[in-house]
Amino acid sequence: MLRLLLYLSALSQLTGATAPLYSSQINISSCPIPYFGKLYQTLYVNISTNGTLAICFNNYFSEGNENDCLLLDSQGYLQNVSSKINTSTANSGSQFHVALGQLAGSSPCSVTLMMQDNATSTQLTTEMRPFGYQAAVLLTIANSSLKPFLEFKVHVNGVELRNWNITKGQMHYKDMSSCRHSGLVYETDTVACDSEHSSVVTCNATAALSVSPCGSFTRCHGNGQCVLKPTCTVTGPAVIDFNGNVTFIQNRCAYTLMSLPGLKLLATFQERRRKDISFLDSVILRLDGPSVDIKLGQGGKVQLDNTTLSLNSSSQTKHNVELSKDQNGVTAKVLLSNLTAFIIFDGTTAQIRMNGSASLQGLCANSSSSLSEVKFTEFSSASCETEHNDTVDSRINCTMMTEHCNLLKEAPFTSCNHIDPEPYITACNNTLCRYPAVDSLQCQFLEAYARACGLLNDTQDGWRSKTRCSPSQGFCQDTYCSDHEFCGEDITGRSNCLCRADFAAKYKSTGDLGDPTVCGNNTATVSLPGCLLTERGINHSVLHLNNDSCRGYMDEKTHIMTFSFNSSNPCGAVILADNKTVTYKNTIKTTDSNSSALISRQSTINLDFSCFYSQPDDKQITFKIKGSTGLRQVVSGTWNYSLSMGMFSDAECTKPINFTNGVTMGQTIYINLDTDGLDGNVINLVIESCSATSKANDNGGPKYDLIKNGCGNPNDKSVKVLKNKKGGSIIAFEIFKFKGSNSGVFLNCKMKLCVKNNPSCQPKCQQGGRKRRSLRPLTFDDENPAIVTLAWT
Repeated sequence: MLRLLLYLSALSQLTGATAPLYSSQINISSCPIPYFGKLYQTLYVNISTNGTLAICFNNYFSEGNENDCLLLDSQGYLQNVSSKINTSTANSGSQFHVALGQLAGSSPCSVTLMMQDNATSTQLTTEMRPFGYQAAVLLTIANSSLKPFLEFKVHVNGVELRNWNITKGQMHYKDMSSCRHSGLVYETDTVACDSEHSSVVTCNATAALSVSPCGSFTRCHGNGQCVLKPTCTVTGPAVIDFNGNVTFIQNRCAYTLMSLPGLKLLATFQERRRKDISFLDSVILRLDGPSVDIKLGQGGKVQLDNTTLSLNSSSQTKHNVELSKDQNGVTAKVLLSNLTAFIIFDGTTAQIRMNGSASLQGLCANSSSSLSEVKFTEFSSASCETEHNDTVDSRINCTMMTEHCNLLKEAPFTSCNHIDPEPYITACNNTLCRYPAVDSLQCQFLEAYARACGLLNDTQDGWRSKTRCSPSQGFCQDTYCSDHEFCGEDITGRSNCLCRADFAAKYKSTGDLGDPTVCGNNTATVSLPGCLLTERGINHSVLHLNNDSCRGYMDEKTHIMTFSFNSSNPCGAVILADNKTVTYKNTIKTTDSNSSALISRQSTINLDFSCFYSQPDDKQITFKIKGSTGLRQVVSGTWNYSLSMGMFSDAECTKPINFTNGVTMGQTIYINLDTDGLDGNVINLVIESCSATSKANDNGGPKYDLIKNGCGNPNDKSVKVLKNKKGGSIIAFEIFKFKGSNSGVFLNCKMKLCVKNNPSCQPKCQQGGRKRRSLRPLTFDDENPAIVTLAWT
């Protein structure tokens, strides 16, 4: 079995002096020696002041460097080194071959080093021989003052590879054979992967190295085989690329997962229950040839440009893309000239596999790509890169979630030999330690790993029972949510459309279930987002107004429920009046389907909403009596209505007065004060007072009351207050003028709105006598028009 010599251990703690006792550079180019897979033509030998002998191949030993050295602590007994290159041959059957049966071929030469003490007596001998790509060394301790046991430390690339223990008086043959590639050392007779898992590295029994690159969509697996690359998996906020690297999307943009000739694969991300964590929301296949988009959305919804497709388990081919849908999600098989791409999307996780060869770009090719470079602007809002904050959820137990995610390290997941679980564990921990384990999220990452393994025919039987994860069984399948919603578990545990965090925030901060009432054109309308009702467990189909036949309308696209009533169809609205307003109030409520039962488990709602008319204000508007009709629009804050005044010669108000020829003193005129926009069946316009003055705006001069407290002047029997057919009022009186004044007559009236069935709003008038007054004919013409000023609240 391969033993990769990775750079994981520290160098042994050997301290050398700045000026060694002995140092020598030896040219061995006439007998190059392979040292653990690398051929050298120079030896660097030195003995430090503390007695450490270093026989090195790539430079003098220096702690912290990538040394290729044999190190020995001689405890100060060695002082000098001599060397000799021998051209004697060691053929098959030699002592080297006998001691090391793995050696093949013959050795044409040897390099011998003789380490001596201060009396120039040889204490230690090393004889190194090359055998093609292989090499061996003979170590011998003389019968001297050296310790009976010595330990050589073997360093390769600066890492202590192994220790050689030798005994005084014995001959020790040691193998120095191996292979090296891209900084890794490979034992002989092994097959393994390179550091990038892009090639198969073979180091045969004779230390001959061969490197075989894998194809574009294959990678080297741990047993030294090129297999199809694992899927690119996008789940939650995590993107796990083809090479098993993981990154996290922390905003709400669209990104390129994969770009190759003929196809761009895009992913959009949106928030769900929390503002600070984004989830995969849709996958878009952009086909360059026909220039069309195929969008795989939530609930299994598939759109070809803007057309929704009806799919089932039988494949449909659209623009060389085979599409099908089952309870596991939507599968898209893209047939291109040089490859086939498989995309599976279940609404939460997308998994992509490739067969063929092509140059790839995008997050699936390299998840560490700069997000700004792979951002797809067309499907990204201007503010999508904003990273949002949210309050920490204290209910989350990160320790428990980590234990749950680490189940991927245990059986039966360990039977998956082709995919490393670590990026899936990282994705699981990163998400579940910040986001509640709802909407089957606790099983989403485990299922993503199991499916990825299954796509490579590595099955994990029994993983659901081990992890207590029930089959998804098409969770959220065919549940189509609007843009401000996502599909998740409602309070009953069923799949439903819930509000995204940003959309819900403005309502949750106030506890509202909808937007403020919209009042216009005498209609009151209130809108309730369906997702807010769902989160409260309210069944929208049982909601109604006071009149239970008035039901709301649910928009099938936006999932906004609208309730309306108007003054003509009040739907049981309660009408209230005070000195300032006349208010129509209604209530959205539920009907218990089993009202006779002792208990009820149905959520109830009683939501009042209203619109009102303002009482007429005190602003004055001047009208010329010259046959025209005055108009004044009252803006009531929510509902609008108009007041108008016209002068007529008949009580039915059908004959407007023509002032061209003047009017006769004592002629009866009828002033019709009317409203437009009020329901005359419910609301009356009541005249509280009317007075005539000789100056505009009641600004001094004589004043004559025609109506007071809603009743005609009891001393002027020509004054009458009548009702018209629309709920307005008619004032009738005989034409007059003020004595001594030729400036005309100004009429000032104050009115109010009254609920028709409210007795207190109707004036109680008594008949009175009539005083005589001095009258004379009065002519109205263009030069001296009479003016009436109308004021109201």
